[in-house]
Amino acid sequence: MELSQRKKYWRENLKYLAILLVIWFLVSYGFGILLVDELNTIRLGGFKLGFWFAQQGSIYVFVLLIFVYVRLMNKLDKKYKVNE
Repeated sequence: MELSQRKKYWRENLKYLAILLVIWFLVSYGFGILLVDELNTIRLGGFKLGFWFAQQGSIYVFVLLIFVYVRLMNKLDKKYKVNE
């Protein structure tokens, strides 16, 4: 792969990482700590939504983001022909 292609590949990879990390930060810190009082007015399965995000929701979102990242990287690898 040429140097320009490698730079484009890496730039797209960093873009994906930045977006997914912002989502993870928003869900874990924003929903679990900053917005907990507002979210506690909503109930999910008998539990307050803010409590749920602080205890379980952020973990579920993190695991989901791992699968999203794997899928995005597989597409990116195929796009730049560096897949295995």
